[in-house]
Amino acid sequence: MDLGDCYRLLGLRSGACFADIKASYRRLAQQYHPDINPDDKTAKEKFIALTEAYKMLLQVVQPAEIVQQSIDSQASEPEKPPGKKETPQQQPRSKPPHWLEIEQGLKWRTYEQLQQFLKQRRFPQAIALVEALAQRLPEDGEVRQWQAIAYQIWGRALIAQNQLPKARIYLQKALKTDPNNKTLWHEVQRDFQRLEEIF
Repeated sequence: MDLGDCYRLLGLRSGACFADIKASYRRLAQQYHPDINPDDKTAKEKFIALTEAYKMLLQVVQPAEIVQQSIDSQASEPEKPPGKKETPQQQPRSKPPHWLEIEQGLKWRTYEQLQQFLKQRRFPQAIALVEALAQRLPEDGEVRQWQAIAYQIWGRALIAQNQLPKARIYLQKALKTDPNNKTLWHEVQRDFQRLEEIF
């Protein structure tokens, strides 16, 4: 189950706030609770799915009070003396520890979802998923590698479907995304040779 499914299951639009998520879960959980629907297997399954979706969203969406505390603590940091100006490069903004944990959890859940999409040959969904993750974690080398591999796999599938110009685009994207990966570079070169042979 990805984040989009979680929001949909709770009847919410993507990006809903913590309060909306909580209110929607409480309303739906009460409606489908096994105690209220003792002999309804469908209601029980729905209740379990709702609970899983709620737990997953709680790992990503923070209550407004926590977000506000984080903003307040940044605002209350001591000011630098007037003569000392620091450039953004000198003063990197670090994320609070709980955000790092959340992002790592999201990263690995997304990786599992990516693997499923690739196994099911749902390549456009795999590409969209890994590109969204790369936007969220632009400095993560592993994510870049996953993105490049997804491009290459899709490129190979397009060669098999005889969509050669499109295949070339995705193979080039693979090289641009992870240019220092020698193994990937050699594999993509072989894919380009196959393209040349077909042409």
